[in-house]
Amino acid sequence: HYDHVNGIPDLWLTGWLPAGGARTQPFRVIGPSGAKELMANLERAYAADVRIRIADQKLPAEGAAVATEEFSSDGVVYERNGVRVIAFEVDHGVDIKPAYGYRIDFRGRSILISGDTRFSENLIRNGKDVDLLVHAIAGSKPELLQNIVIRRILDHHTLPPEAATVFNRTQPKLAVYSHIVQQETPTVPPPTVEEIVAETRKTYSGPLQVGEDLMSFDITDAGVKINPPPR
Repeated sequence: HYDHVNGIPDLWLTGWLPAGGARTQPFRVIGPSGAKELMANLERAYAADVRIRIADQKLPAEGAAVATEEFSSDGVVYERNGVRVIAFEVDHGVDIKPAYGYRIDFRGRSILISGDTRFSENLIRNGKDVDLLVHAIAGSKPELLQNIVIRRILDHHTLPPEAATVFNRTQPKLAVYSHIVQQETPTVPPPTVEEIVAETRKTYSGPLQVGEDLMSFDITDAGVKINPPPR
């Protein structure tokens, strides 16, 4: 889905600019089946921009090149200097494939990022005892659960009671809600994050944080430290 990849042009091209990183090597992308097609089309879309900057700003052409690798099954997709990234398939719906989550391990520490998914046993298998589990979540007011349009969206995501089951079975040192889908209509307001957390708390009592843009986390021997976003 576009909302998970629409930042790629900025990351790719801004990283090539002198003020953005001055990259001189190709932009390396590792992704599931479809990643090569996506990146090839982005290269076509921004070809004029790249050509102009090479001529006008004398930027190195190699820094705007793209090197894309694809994977099509669960397993290690990146390993270097002690960092290991494992991709695992999640369930975002019958027609929304491929969909993957990622587990990152480094020096005995671990992070799992769910990606968009409904309740997934494969996620639980890969998420046992991680330090930090970042999970997408969705919710709505009870009166919207019979709305067919809302229902289609919710059926592709994890709801609070299901997330609570995931956290209870994986036992992360810290669970974090991210990519929070709050369904609403013109007459029914969205659920608040407090209401989503309250639904989760009915069956999960462990550590839980609602994520915010620019929030960060330090994983140490003492546990997971939450760094609030700059104000």
